[in-house]
Amino acid sequence: MAKETGRKLIAQNKKARHDYLILDTYECGLVLTGTEVKSLRQGRASLADGFIQIDGHEAWLHNVHVPEYSQGTWTNHTARRKRKLLMHRAEIDKLESKSQESGHTIVPLALYFKDGRAKIEIALAKGKKEYDKRQTLREKQDRRETDRAVAAVKRRQRA
Repeated sequence: MAKETGRKLIAQNKKARHDYLILDTYECGLVLTGTEVKSLRQGRASLADGFIQIDGHEAWLHNVHVPEYSQGTWTNHTARRKRKLLMHRAEIDKLESKSQESGHTIVPLALYFKDGRAKIEIALAKGKKEYDKRQTLREKQDRRETDRAVAAVKRRQRA
């Protein structure tokens, strides 16, 4: 069997980009059991309620839902167990100090396979206020309308 290459997305947390201002991103590995990997290979996971907590110089992923493997037996995993993240000590210490600041948190952004290994992209983030969310949506709509207008002008020029 040929070795997998590239990046295969499993799950993405779109709500995190809406609710938080992303300050810094990190890629880390996960400590998983066999049935969790098989379930992820089927493309099943949810990052919606997930968060990262640093406890005793170790980073832990909480509340990420990886459903039980359908062909699993008594060795199956629990769906929402906490999972250890594999990161360098310096990165963990930096995240820990930054996350202590007011309004900062660490959230998962994407779960994927990279060259056959399960990876998770996490971000140091700051919570947005309601008016910030509205401003972001307004900017997105304005950009979309501008792109449409430019495309319409280009179409008229070609015709």
